[in-house]
Amino acid sequence: MKRLLFIPALIIYSTTTALAQPKAPLNWYLKSPKEDGIYGTAAEEAYRLLQGRKSVPVIVGVIDSGVETDHPDLKEVIWVNKGEVPGNGKDDDHNGYIDDVHGWSFLGGKVEDIGDEASELKRLVFIERAYFQGKDTTKLSGADSERFAKYKKLRSTYDSEVMQTQMSYQNVKLLSDYINNVKNQTGAPFSKETNKKYVPTNAMEERIKKRMGVILLAYSPEQLEAELASAKSSMEGQMKMANVDADSLRRAVVGDNPLDLSNRYYGCNRYEGPDAMHGTHVSGIIGASRGNGVGIDGIAANVQIMVLRAVPNGDERDKDVANAIRYAVDNGAKVINMSFGKYYVLHKEYVDEAIQYALDHDVLLIHAAGNESKNKDIETSFPTRKANSGATFANWIEVGASSSSKSSKKIIAEFSNYGATTVDFFAPGVDIYSTVPDAKYEDASGTSMACPATAGVAALIRSYFPNLSAVEVKDLLMKTTTPYKKNVIIPGTKKKAKLTEISITGGFLNAAEAVKFLLKKG
Repeated sequence: MKRLLFIPALIIYSTTTALAQPKAPLNWYLKSPKEDGIYGTAAEEAYRLLQGRKSVPVIVGVIDSGVETDHPDLKEVIWVNKGEVPGNGKDDDHNGYIDDVHGWSFLGGKVEDIGDEASELKRLVFIERAYFQGKDTTKLSGADSERFAKYKKLRSTYDSEVMQTQMSYQNVKLLSDYINNVKNQTGAPFSKETNKKYVPTNAMEERIKKRMGVILLAYSPEQLEAELASAKSSMEGQMKMANVDADSLRRAVVGDNPLDLSNRYYGCNRYEGPDAMHGTHVSGIIGASRGNGVGIDGIAANVQIMVLRAVPNGDERDKDVANAIRYAVDNGAKVINMSFGKYYVLHKEYVDEAIQYALDHDVLLIHAAGNESKNKDIETSFPTRKANSGATFANWIEVGASSSSKSSKKIIAEFSNYGATTVDFFAPGVDIYSTVPDAKYEDASGTSMACPATAGVAALIRSYFPNLSAVEVKDLLMKTTTPYKKNVIIPGTKKKAKLTEISITGGFLNAAEAVKFLLKKG
């Protein structure tokens, strides 16, 4: 899993049926299966049930790529550390972080920020390569022999991934170049009309022109160009990091030793970072100002977004994730949103300790299941609710993505990870319209969007029912999901299954049902 968990453009381009489906209704994630016939979060229905009741503010920590804190639809809901005097260069509240007015970035130094990072697989390969440097690998025995065998497998997987990224990049570049050629030849912006008028210069362009006709049934030209630019930039960053000593770069930019887990106090207060697209979109879903007549309405009404920048373009480091969790807990967050993940891990025990710390302090963690159409019962990703000790963290929710489609064949996002014992339920994650940098709004899709939809509902519940513990809120959301009896298509396959066969609850998140349960209970 990568940080940019929007639907990867080229992956879905090969399936005409996915592209041809109608665009989702605006703000569908707020709608209700009972009142609107759409499996949204039923947040608006929940607020009608709660009318006249008081709420308390709830802080939600957003561990992500950064957030545009002055976005018109977010600036009123960004958390403010009242114990800190802005810009005086002092740690006024003595929490170890200077001028942390809205949160903290664990990816910045005095003047620079980490934008691109290596994959965890690459970091593991480079550690092992250094270990065996200068050794006669033909004469290894015992533990070293076993370790070298594992290293060779890791290296083979890494080399394959580098090659796959290069191939994907070439595909993206082909489409981007084609669009530019259409603009140049027609003298007009790229559109359905200019695509039809374009005269291809070779057989490859003939094929791309036909393909574009299908793509433009589902994507606006502007959205398509934005998706391609994002994918191209992300892959360029990955390729750039393929042969770079990422640890040395980290030391030079941030100033800490990334392998020294004892150091928690590093980073800066530049919350936005070089690319705040993902974190800003996530934050809008959770808590964009409701009823202000601007843009969208977030799910949680009385919420404060704490910005924690720990997720670069590439794989996040366990050290940063753990320290971001601890920062959120120590500074009052009651819910933490984690729309990121990876399939290799270096310091899992350090993250386990932070998750336990959150559990001990009554903080609920919401995590995105991932976008690779994988069965998480078989293939584990990190971070995870399963500790190295074998224990299961009770304050953890794992979320898959669903769509607004009324078709049972399309209601589960085709990219979503799933698991009968590992994914709790599904929540809105396709065509979610939310805040993005430069005071704008865009659609995005991914379990990255289903995660904040769930975090928003959790914050809503903790706001109106503050006596509930984190574990009680998790159990409530589990028991009040909307069941779905029809067969669905297992993501990444053509096989059918019951929702109970690909998730623990076999249902969809439903804020209204959670509220009804609590009101009835009294």
